[in-house]
Amino acid sequence: MGSQSYKDLIVWQKSIALCTQVYRLCEQFPRGELYGLADQMKRAAVSVPSNIAEGQARQHLGEFLQFLSVANASLAELDTQRTIATNLNLIDAESSSHFDNDITEIRKMLYVLRAKLKASK
Repeated sequence: MGSQSYKDLIVWQKSIALCTQVYRLCEQFPRGELYGLADQMKRAAVSVPSNIAEGQARQHLGEFLQFLSVANASLAELDTQRTIATNLNLIDAESSSHFDNDITEIRKMLYVLRAKLKASK
């Protein structure tokens, strides 16, 4: 953990990119979804890098691990919402697939980061 900033973590950087992607994608949703699925997706997407940042900033390994778990749970929530949006034809298949790949990549990165942090105990 040391003095490294959360901004130096590639998983945080990729989570910020995913969040930006979600916001842009949700802009294309019908107005009726503005406070429905789009809002839920944006909240889940924002939660991922936010929890990575907060956990790292606390400078306590146990808390960092807990916040990484919350970030991973938010990814699962976002993935579920992506599936619903795809089923409702709010997201086309190509975008959904790209989105799925990004979620999977971040999930794997969180898993590796958690494993490395646990090994350093």
